Amino acid sequence: MLLARALRAAAAAALRPLPPRLPPSPLLRPAALLCDARPFSRSLWLLSGDPAGAPRPGLLRPQRAAPAGVSCGCGGLHTEGDKAFAEFLTDEIKEEKKIQKHKSMPKMSGGWELAVHGTEAKLLRKIAGESITVTFNINNSIPPAFDEEPQEGQKADEQEPELTSTPNFVVEVTKDDPKQTLVLDCHYPEDEIGHGEEEESDIFSIREVSFQPTGESDWKDTNYNLNTDSLDWALYDHLMDFLADRGVDNTFADELIELSTALEHQEYIRFLEDLKSFVKCQ
Repeated sequence: MLLARALRAAAAAALRPLPPRLPPSPLLRPAALLCDARPFSRSLWLLSGDPAGAPRPGLLRPQRAAPAGVSCGCGGLHTEGDKAFAEFLTDEIKEEKKIQKHKSMPKMSGGWELAVHGTEAKLLRKIAGESITVTFNINNSIPPAFDEEPQEGQKADEQEPELTSTPNFVVEVTKDDPKQTLVLDCHYPEDEIGHGEEEESDIFSIREVSFQPTGESDWKDTNYNLNTDSLDWALYDHLMDFLADRGVDNTFADELIELSTALEHQEYIRFLEDLKSFVKCQ
């Protein structure tokens, strides 16, 4: 009896119609179906701005911080540091002009003619058919200052040493024979500077002596150079007398220091003015 009931229930279930199949929900629709139903059509230019061209912040464009300074028509950057730097240079130029001893180049005694080309200067003198030329450059001509212990009752400003320019200089002596020139390379020994009051002490020294072709700016390294470090003192004294007879002596060397110091200070002030103009972009 139970078996017959089970067979009838199975037959009834087989003959029952199936319910209608509902379409899948849009929320559960696969990604492929979504693409077919709504194709992606936004261009990349819409991500960076609206149709009118106005930029949209935050989309493919990082926000950048504003620069520390502003630029002017010269294309340079001007910061608060540049402003402070320019103000410092203005004060520095005023102070340097206050202590400037020579507004124009001091004259050399002995009939020397001066020609200045930037940091290089030439002194020319002619004597009895001979031409004597002294050339020097004021770059790196100030010796380093050594800190000294201040004396009692002396203020800090009073103990600052005065800067003096002691450049190396080259003496060229040319005679009527145009083939060669005698060249003497001279310098100021540090232990002799400031001791010009001693009559027998030379405040400058000859370092090297050589012959070079007259009229040529490039001297030949193949020509012999006489180094005076191991030179016989009698020969060295004759060379110093040779220069003194042509006006290159202690008096000349003292005046050369004054001239070089004035030129170096003038070029230093000009450099500060150029630096200020560069910083301010004038």
